[in-house]
Amino acid sequence: MRLYSSPDWLCAMRRYVLGVTIGNAVWEAAQLPLYTLWESGTPAQITFALLHCTAGDVLIASAALLGALLFVGTPDWPRMSAKRTAFVSIPAGLGYSIFSEFWNTTVHKTWAYSDLMPVLPGLHVGLTPLLQWLVVPPLALLWAMRPPRTRP
Repeated sequence: MRLYSSPDWLCAMRRYVLGVTIGNAVWEAAQLPLYTLWESGTPAQITFALLHCTAGDVLIASAALLGALLFVGTPDWPRMSAKRTAFVSIPAGLGYSIFSEFWNTTVHKTWAYSDLMPVLPGLHVGLTPLLQWLVVPPLALLWAMRPPRTRP
C-alpha cells in the first residue's frame, strides 16, 4: 500500500466541479435564445431555469465522473487513469443528456426548442446541448488534471 503526500485527487475534483459549474452556466446562458422560454418566460422564470439547468448539469457531470472513477479509476487518479476516466465519464454525461433532452422535449414536454435550435434528425434532440457535453466537461477535466501548484 502506497501513501501519497499530496491530495491530487481532491484538488482535481474541486477544479472539475468549479470548471463544469462556470462552463455550464456560461453555456446555458448563451443557448437560452434557442428555447421558447426566452420568448415566453418572465425574467424570474428565465433566471430560475438558468440556475436549475446549471445545477442539473453540474450534478450530471459530477455523477458521470464519480461513476467513471468507480469503474475505471485508480487510487492515484488523476496522475494515472486520467484518459480512461475521461473516455468513460464524457460519453456517460453525453448519453444522459441525449436521454434527458429527448424525454423533456418529446415525451414529458417540460421545455421546448425555439425555431433557432438546430436538432439532430430522427432524435429531435437539440444540437447545442449535445455539443455542451463535448466541450464543457472535457475542458473542465483538462483543467482539473493539471498538477497542483507547489507552494514555496
